[in-house]
Amino acid sequence: MRKISILVISVFFFLGCKQKSIVHPTFYYWKTDYQNKKEESAYLNQFKSNSLYVRIMDVDFNPDLQLPVPVSPIKFSDPIPKETDIIPVVFIVNQVFNKIDTNQTVVMADRIAKFVAAKVKQAGKPNYQELQIDCDWTKGTRNKYFKFLEQLKANPLLKGKTISVTLRLHQVKNIVSSGVPPVEKAILMCYNMGNLRKYGEQNSILDQNEMDLYLKDYLGQYPIPLDVALPIFEWAVVFRNGQYAGISKRISQVQIDDKKLFKQRENSILYDLLVDYPAAGLKKGDVVRWERISPEDLLATSKFLSRYLAPRDRNLVFYHLDTDLLKHFTHEDLQKVIANF
Repeated sequence: MRKISILVISVFFFLGCKQKSIVHPTFYYWKTDYQNKKEESAYLNQFKSNSLYVRIMDVDFNPDLQLPVPVSPIKFSDPIPKETDIIPVVFIVNQVFNKIDTNQTVVMADRIAKFVAAKVKQAGKPNYQELQIDCDWTKGTRNKYFKFLEQLKANPLLKGKTISVTLRLHQVKNIVSSGVPPVEKAILMCYNMGNLRKYGEQNSILDQNEMDLYLKDYLGQYPIPLDVALPIFEWAVVFRNGQYAGISKRISQVQIDDKKLFKQRENSILYDLLVDYPAAGLKKGDVVRWERISPEDLLATSKFLSRYLAPRDRNLVFYHLDTDLLKHFTHEDLQKVIANF
């Protein structure tokens, strides 16, 4: 009986003491001009962030040149703080890989490596250790994309550097068709997971049901190490005559709260525009779905992920570093999220 009691206690102790991850919180910087704003740097200091993920450029296919080209590259009005490492991020439009062959991907890899190196120097950094490629690849583009990643890893400018990629929920669940990218690690993008274009009250930024469907039975078996990205952004999804009309960057919480402009539908996240609003390109009768993330949403997401992610040393990256967004969250809010991992 004594042996059984010891065994039961041991099992209980083991199950009750799940190993915790070592978490390094930081942010994405997703603007086209880096400015070392005091308020934003304060967040990096608060969370003891040693690195910052900085979007360098988008890459899209130019039909006139018949080549992939840089789009909206960042400029650095200020250097990145000395104590903060840069992790450059390059977003590649998935359709690029439908337009070019493997000879062109090696040229693109070389140009990206050179472009990133130059931008890192503009940021005031002598070097960097990790390059992240952001692309929502599909079954049809998988082979060319994976070949491109191998070409990138073989580039002399990237010798000794880590190549990471972004990973969407569907790529975790559909691992057979999506494949596993040939890189050292990936970052799980826990946002933009609902149907953005579908009219209705759903929040397309973060959906707990979608996470359960795509991750619950698959996340723990993913074969490469995973960092995590969580949303803190908000946006206005516009519908006209029941049809998706885009995301308005001219609508913020200030406009949504203006009773002369919008009328909320009871307690929903749908708002009817009461007058024409030329400044935002909107017309009377348009409907805005105001999507935002609450501290409770982040907490629930972190609790879910902590149940299925293997404990390890990982980066936890909030999207993105912006004082207007961060004012919705206290330091304690985000610390609770971090602690869950």
